[in-house]
Amino acid sequence: MADDHRRAPRRRILKAGSIAFGGGSIDCTVRNLSATGAALEVVTPLFIADRFTLIIPTEQFKRRAASSGARTGGSE
Repeated sequence: MADDHRRAPRRRILKAGSIAFGGGSIDCTVRNLSATGAALEVVTPLFIADRFTLIIPTEQFKRRAASSGARTGGSE
């Protein structure tokens, strides 16, 4: 499937990350990343807040984010 609808090109990274919200966090895999979004894979997407902080320790990356609602095959 083409990603022509994206505002910014994403780069595949496949890194371990954390989704922090409400005083806690859950582990995730960051499948790809751009200046405007990311594709995240989590074991239990049902408990992720609409707004959260995405942390990727190996990239020294920490950014506030919002769920796009795309929950099939991961969260974006």
